[in-house]
Amino acid sequence: MRGLFHKTLHEVWRMTLLFGGALLGIMALLTYVLPQFHEGMSEVFDQLPFAKSFIAALLGTELGEDINARTMQVLLWVHPTVLALLWAHAIVFCTRMPAGEIDRGTIDFLLGLPASRRAVYFGEVAVWLVAGLFMVFMGLLGHRLTSNAMPAEMRPTLRDVLPVIANLYCVYVAVGGIALFVSASSNHRGRAVGVAFAVVLASFLLNFVAQFWEPAKPFAFASVMDYYRPAEIMRSGTFPTRDVATLLAVGGIAVVAGGEIVARRSICTV
Repeated sequence: MRGLFHKTLHEVWRMTLLFGGALLGIMALLTYVLPQFHEGMSEVFDQLPFAKSFIAALLGTELGEDINARTMQVLLWVHPTVLALLWAHAIVFCTRMPAGEIDRGTIDFLLGLPASRRAVYFGEVAVWLVAGLFMVFMGLLGHRLTSNAMPAEMRPTLRDVLPVIANLYCVYVAVGGIALFVSASSNHRGRAVGVAFAVVLASFLLNFVAQFWEPAKPFAFASVMDYYRPAEIMRSGTFPTRDVATLLAVGGIAVVAGGEIVARRSICTV
């Protein structure tokens, strides 16, 4: 098992460092420019009334007449670039085994090691979960590095941010679990990546459209973003226990189901 961990770490540390560095830079930049963006929001809403509805849909909650400094903080954690980096890392990582190994023709060597298929699979899962913690930590670090440039009324405390970070990590787990399940059923990594991205994109769009279109609201529960509402967390100051539990359940069920598929399926590289 130690050899499997070392193998996985050797293969993914550069990719994870690259994604983490990009997330740190993006969060630092967004945190730095957020006060200037906040100052011009009134003029933007006067010229583009749809912009307010767009932000409300992105946040997944209704906005009042004014967007205050506390609401603006939340935009950092729902920004499409931030979400895209996290989801891309989860999907790229979680389609390595077995789809990536089958695609490269190395699955025979991997499964020929003195370890069960389940051990190989869950060893990969363990490294992925740790890499996800590194990713969200890098996002938090980027935010904290430039948060002192924000006005005092816009500057969140670490206690305010940590529940949002925990919820965001659970979204990462749910997305990665879905990617693992798709990968477990596929022989081609490109196809697995495409299907996983399509599922995640559809989930995001469903949550977004449900904010505007009444017929879509009954189906919003099927979106992972329905369980990630940092605006509500900031507003209430409470930990999102129900949302975290739901996302972990989705991710956990998908991971276990993927493990069973890998353990039982016929794998052939010919």
